[in-house]
Amino acid sequence: MKLSYLMKEILVPWDRRILPDSDPGIDPEITSIHSRAQDVKPGGLFIAIKGFAKDGHDYIDTAFKNGAAAVVAQKADRNNTNIIQVKNSRKAMAGIADRFYMNPTGKLTLTGVTGTNGKTTTTWILESILKAAGHNPGVIGTINIRYNGIIHDNPVTTPESIDLQKIFFDMVNAGITHVIMEVSSHALDLNRVDNCYFDVGVFTNFTQDHLDYHKTMEKYWKCKKNFFTKLLNSANPKGIPTAVLNIDDEKVKRLAKVLDKKNINVLKAGISPDADLKCRHIKEHIQGIEAALLNNGTRMDIKSSLIGAFNLENIICAAGAAICLGIPFENIQKGISQCKNIPGRLEKIENKKERFIFVDYAHTPDALESILKTLKPLKTGKESKLITLFGCGGDRDPMKRGTMGKIACALSDLIIVTSDNPRSEEPDKIIQDILTGIKINGTRKKLVVEPDREKALKSAVKLSNPGDIILAAGKGHETYQILKHGRIDFDDRKILKEAVA
Repeated sequence: MKLSYLMKEILVPWDRRILPDSDPGIDPEITSIHSRAQDVKPGGLFIAIKGFAKDGHDYIDTAFKNGAAAVVAQKADRNNTNIIQVKNSRKAMAGIADRFYMNPTGKLTLTGVTGTNGKTTTTWILESILKAAGHNPGVIGTINIRYNGIIHDNPVTTPESIDLQKIFFDMVNAGITHVIMEVSSHALDLNRVDNCYFDVGVFTNFTQDHLDYHKTMEKYWKCKKNFFTKLLNSANPKGIPTAVLNIDDEKVKRLAKVLDKKNINVLKAGISPDADLKCRHIKEHIQGIEAALLNNGTRMDIKSSLIGAFNLENIICAAGAAICLGIPFENIQKGISQCKNIPGRLEKIENKKERFIFVDYAHTPDALESILKTLKPLKTGKESKLITLFGCGGDRDPMKRGTMGKIACALSDLIIVTSDNPRSEEPDKIIQDILTGIKINGTRKKLVVEPDREKALKSAVKLSNPGDIILAAGKGHETYQILKHGRIDFDDRKILKEAVA
């Protein structure tokens, strides 16, 4: 594609440093686009963006040495006419990628799921519903990217815009018609999902997380809110999109009132009497959930092997999205019942020792509290214990550590504090931060501190009795642990299976 075509109508102000009418060779044919200078090929376009660790502007010379036909950058050498200067190279990159890959989201039915917790589970349930309806969906999420039986690892929840648009392009060529994508606050803040045309946007909930990045809850909220008030509400060639909002969350409920005044459809979901999609007749037990969903006078009875009130919220959100996509009720029911297990999301470790062992990705105060409040009433007898094993990630929001310790102390019978992904921090320092929230005060509660997570997991099994519930929280589906010296193979599920055997 011609450079002038890629730059045309991108939604950013830009100062055209090269003038096609002054030199016929100045509007080159672009054969590839890149955000990493080392990947540039002859005839490629390099877009310099500032990353967390490195700044692409420092590698512009490398891009030209590798054969770049032109460079898009926020900072430019005015003597180099092959550099186009833009106000925001991330926004420019999203627009360029959309044009280069021929507007793939305009050819897909795209659902975006955002929220602090529940994104992965909601996408998994909606994928099951779409399959039950005979569709062939693709998913982009925290655990992986998958479609047509192809599974790719995904290092981040929402990929950079160039990678994201290439994934959409590949999905279109593979015959995928529906895509479900987790939309992180980082992606929203870094313009990764700009120029994506969503048909449905889902908001699961809003609680504390990512303050290491956003610094304040207000800035974090602004990112989430902008997905609905700006991105979802932007000019969409496919028509007016729909927002599915879990109004059992007070913050999300207030957003619903704002969106009522926007050019956007809204479906309010939840247990709340104000919901359009209501949930009634709820039964929760250790084997799953039963409930009735009511919408426009129609009742839909559902059964799920997923456990807990928070998972019921995820089910309602997924069902709401499915209704907005025109999926028949019978397919929604079938899809919910067929979604048996989600990797690392209250994933049950089967065993013959009469222990109820679960692994979950919960790494925020709200997520940990929701799960413990779900599991605590499910204890099978007066003598059975709820054993909670968890840590907190290093180089991440330190303010939540004591809060999570307090929550674990309030809701558990035995607390095992250990490492999560300590990264560059000392595990003992993270553990001490957690312990500021734990006060045993001579009660029956017990505390074990074991920085070695493998030993801690084995201790949890060793200290348990038949009928006890064990929760290993924090890492969920992850198959690695990030330490100061690097990444090692590590899977909570594998270690617990070996220990209980």
